[in-house]
Amino acid sequence: HVQLVETGGGSVQTGDSLRLSCAVSGDTFETYTMGWLRQAPGKEGSFVASIWWSAGNTSLADSVRDRFTISRDKAKNLVYLQMNNLKPEDTADYICISDESNMRLRLGVPDYWGRGTQVTVSS
Repeated sequence: HVQLVETGGGSVQTGDSLRLSCAVSGDTFETYTMGWLRQAPGKEGSFVASIWWSAGNTSLADSVRDRFTISRDKAKNLVYLQMNNLKPEDTADYICISDESNMRLRLGVPDYWGRGTQVTVSS
């Protein structure tokens, strides 16, 4: 099992930046993919970003590709989501996710979920 705990959400203005962190713990997750999914009120969750824990390969949704960055610190067991130039449409609950399958993670059906951290962007 893998446990995921997010921190770093908050309320910001358009154009501001935020960095979310996800603390990873539990059984060996060296071969897992970590990522972020976001869910806005009344909408289904959508893939934001993923990173292979071992190799560090990353993938980002088209809507955030030029503004967000995902990274990980293997020594600290942390996954980060750096969000720049935030827009009101980025407002959502951001959930840290993990799975052995990158495909399941990108489809929004990973095995492991955090509780989420709220990001609110006002204009």
